[in-house]
Amino acid sequence: MRKAPPARKAMNARRVSAEAARMPRLSCPPPHQSHFPRETTRMKTKHLHGWDVSSQEAIRIQKKLRSRLELGKSPGPIERVAGTDVSFSRKSGRIWAGVVVFSYPELCRMEEQWVRDRASFPYIPGLLSFRELPVLLKALERVKTDPQLILCDGQGIAHPRGLGLASHLGLLVDRPTIGCAKSRLVGEFSEVGEKKGSYGPLWYKERVVGAVVRTRLRVRPLFISPGNGISLDDSVKIVLECCGKYRLPEPTRQAHLLVSGLRRRQEVV
Repeated sequence: MRKAPPARKAMNARRVSAEAARMPRLSCPPPHQSHFPRETTRMKTKHLHGWDVSSQEAIRIQKKLRSRLELGKSPGPIERVAGTDVSFSRKSGRIWAGVVVFSYPELCRMEEQWVRDRASFPYIPGLLSFRELPVLLKALERVKTDPQLILCDGQGIAHPRGLGLASHLGLLVDRPTIGCAKSRLVGEFSEVGEKKGSYGPLWYKERVVGAVVRTRLRVRPLFISPGNGISLDDSVKIVLECCGKYRLPEPTRQAHLLVSGLRRRQEVV
């Protein structure tokens, strides 16, 4: 394997330092001294369908699965939350999936896992879960600190067929999931207030499918929608409680830093 030149190694080191500087600085105990309970049961995935499908078959699967969603319910007590994200390289066709687990509501980092693989499904708007979930599920299966709720960088039910990545994932792993999207995929909304915590409904086909939430003063809002096993109100509440001084909730922000950093470093090797 060709080694990266010294200049690139120095650049990678600076990037790692910059990423480390963006890690949450909380008064959390070291992992070996943590008083937070650790659940070591590995996450199991339900086999609901195959992944080697055409785009037409994928759409049929989405329409079939959406009737299984359980929305409007309370997720129950939560002590651990996970953030997930995926990064894709157009250069190599590789895809990195990452999971970062935090205690809740303290938001102390407990564990991270990641997987690198090849994308086997093309990029098609509305079918992102068929491209990203096969790799993301592999990362989740490595997690030892079992999360009770998962925040996803993607859509929940705010989706053309009501089954975005977060909803699809929630059915597969039988966990409450929340979609935390940086942009709108469907729906209409009115402008929300500039203060952190301001939010309003996201309407699609005459029903509320999510909320437009301001997570930081005068910064672009996020598009929050329940994935599965949770209500919209609880989704908004948990996302706001997971947000610190940044626009993104800390679990998904850290998952993003994890996979984007891995992609940058491993692409130059």
